[in-house]
Amino acid sequence: MRLGIDIGGTKTALALGDAEGRVIADARIATAPSGDAVRDLARIAEAGRVLLASRGLEGRALEIVGVSLPGGVDSGGGFVRNPPNMPGWDGAPVRDVLADAFGAPVALENDANAAALAEWKFGAARGTQHAVYLTMSTGVGGGLILGGRLHRGDANLGGEVGHMPVVWQGEPCACGLRGCVEAYIGGAAWAKRLARETPPDSAVARLAALDGGPARPEHVVTAARMGDGFALAELARFNEVLAQTLCTLAAALAPEVFVLGTIAVAAGELCFGPVRERVRANTWPRPQPIAIVPAALGERLPLLAGLGVAAEALRVR
Repeated sequence: MRLGIDIGGTKTALALGDAEGRVIADARIATAPSGDAVRDLARIAEAGRVLLASRGLEGRALEIVGVSLPGGVDSGGGFVRNPPNMPGWDGAPVRDVLADAFGAPVALENDANAAALAEWKFGAARGTQHAVYLTMSTGVGGGLILGGRLHRGDANLGGEVGHMPVVWQGEPCACGLRGCVEAYIGGAAWAKRLARETPPDSAVARLAALDGGPARPEHVVTAARMGDGFALAELARFNEVLAQTLCTLAAALAPEVFVLGTIAVAAGELCFGPVRERVRANTWPRPQPIAIVPAALGERLPLLAGLGVAAEALRVR
């Protein structure tokens, strides 16, 4: 039996599962960071113990605990660096606290790597040896599976696709650099652009008004399906940057598959059709074209992210 824990700034998901990613029991709690990471982790561990008890199990029944976390994760040292929206967690000894709580080995990965592992083990990239996972939510996260292994790179900085430059000295990025992929197709940056650029008579503006808030990427997707000109132009801009990013990654990494999540999944063929066409036209011919597919796990991802981390840690022991 394995325990997966996906810790976010607002919610934590816990899942008991097996090697095939079958979830036997799960729970979700508010993360509610208190400023004291050890106290917060103790509360998460207690939720894990309750979940185990619901199945008549104790911590010693666990093979391993896999943990997904935002921010920089030192997988070897077992701690997290500067996770966003989690005061008091910088340098938190996550592995040691949870290992003591459960009496089982604990493996950590950042949330993008964990999502890549989950899609590779249980989702859209299953059965491949070379896969790239990208999520375009608040920011742009990435995870690389190369040669049948998670690629972390030096200092665990591999896979930071969102901070590849696409425009020299372009739009400012939240990371402090300029012209990053994230500054153009990350959800937060796109929302800032929409606040500046959305015409008041566009369907995007009308949809945002109905929701009682500012325009967001999901309004663009809905309005594009309605044929709104501004929305279609915005989505075309998104697709161009995404295709450029994938072409660069294709030349450098030669993956079998790109798995795209969040905004791309919401847009469906309005995104995948043009992006596939652009990538095929701007990469070298291959015996098999690189597959560009939507992420498959959807709302199950938080439950499977930690289980993906656990599965990979057991495999490479």
